[in-house]
Amino acid sequence: MKMRKIGRDGPAVSAIGLGCMGMSEFYGPREDAESIATIRHALDRGINLLDTADMYGPYINEALVGRAIQGRRDEVLLATKFGFVRDPADPDKRVIDGSPAHVREACEGSLRRLGVDTIDLYYLHRIDARVPIEDTVGAMADLVAAGKVRWLGLSEVGAATLQRAHAVHPISALQSEYSLWTRDPEGAVLDTCRELGVTLVAYSPLGRGFLSGEIRSFEDFAEDDYRRRQPRFQGENFARNLALVDAVRAVAEAKGVTPAQLALAWVLAQGEDIVPIPGTKRRRYLDQNISAVEIVLNAADLAAIDAAFPAAAVAGTRYPAGMMALLDR
Repeated sequence: MKMRKIGRDGPAVSAIGLGCMGMSEFYGPREDAESIATIRHALDRGINLLDTADMYGPYINEALVGRAIQGRRDEVLLATKFGFVRDPADPDKRVIDGSPAHVREACEGSLRRLGVDTIDLYYLHRIDARVPIEDTVGAMADLVAAGKVRWLGLSEVGAATLQRAHAVHPISALQSEYSLWTRDPEGAVLDTCRELGVTLVAYSPLGRGFLSGEIRSFEDFAEDDYRRRQPRFQGENFARNLALVDAVRAVAEAKGVTPAQLALAWVLAQGEDIVPIPGTKRRRYLDQNISAVEIVLNAADLAAIDAAFPAAAVAGTRYPAGMMALLDR
């Protein structure tokens, strides 16, 4: 496995990680046995970055990851997130809590569910508009001082917030959506990451699976698949975005790779300081994703991809309005 780095002074990390969210929620039925096998297979293949969050499930994905890594803790760079508070009885209800008291409470809960003494990379999942970022990161820094957390991260924050947070304690990673169809970090955010030595951890690098080319109609989503509620997968947006994916497919076929592998290779080609974390709960897709690490894209390949899927060509916002409002820009 090729390696990259988390932060300026952080640990070595596999060039791609494994996003574990969909193993417990959002993308159809759970398959816990296959999910655990997939996590262990990822470790066998040299992936060391596992990404979860307390809110996934809600509150069950961390326990799944914890079971999967029993006896193999030293092989894992374990990343989790806090900030969303959900009601298990009504998971659609959610608030953001970035208060120092919740920082401490959430960390203890994650440590317990994961079955570990220390979290390697601890992210604030979304900023709490009611709490200055300095207060939240200050409490996160206290966790580092206490030995409960090793490195700090933020998720979906803008350049100004990242700078303010970094002034309180070094931020090692910024986790934001980044792919051919979500290029929001380009410009000020990515420039600031590079100025501060912050690694961009790219979630949904396959456009929530759409860039794989295997989703051909809205009916391909299970009834409980949350993509049914996302604007990019609805109505005319679906058809327009599918045409973009088909254009990428043509480039991939000319290259002799799958559309998903091409999309991952494109993210990897954007810089050694970017680490994509494609999610899957099946070993066969994991192996396909890992193969993308070996794909070399030359200038002609990159130009062909940009022509097939120009920046900002995607139709629809990436979240419904309520979730879009939680993004810091």
